[in-house]
Amino acid sequence: MAEALLRRRLEERGIKARVASAGLLPGGAPATEAAIETMAADGLDISEHVSRQVSPSLLEASHLVITMTRQQLVELTVLAPAAWPRMFQIRDLVWRSEQVGPWPPSEPFADWLRAVGRDRNRSELLSAPLSDDVADPIGQSAAFYERTRRVLDDLLSRLAMLV
Repeated sequence: MAEALLRRRLEERGIKARVASAGLLPGGAPATEAAIETMAADGLDISEHVSRQVSPSLLEASHLVITMTRQQLVELTVLAPAAWPRMFQIRDLVWRSEQVGPWPPSEPFADWLRAVGRDRNRSELLSAPLSDDVADPIGQSAAFYERTRRVLDDLLSRLAMLV
């Protein structure tokens, strides 16, 4: 869901970016019917989506890695410690980005992202509020999927306005 929402928001702004999702579980699973229906109601077709498992090489090659939960960020940090400066939990990324301000196109994206991540450290992961997590809707009601879609769309729309 997040992949499709972010891709749409970036395309609306004319930003060319490769957006892909990966998870901690083994890949190969299709999108759930509830996710497909939720996104279709918002005009997005994710019916061809197939999950893939994240790997250290994928993390190390990514310019930005966004997680929905703190625990995901912890696990990815263990998996690829060198990618830490480019990995963020979504609410923290949006908050920090709004504090720094929009990415100036004349500046390398990596420099802007370093400014966004300035003053954060891995030890914060142990005390970050769980309320910052965006709950995974899998196995939940259609209303839960819709609530998650709304939260993600709000956060990703705000982020897209800054990059």
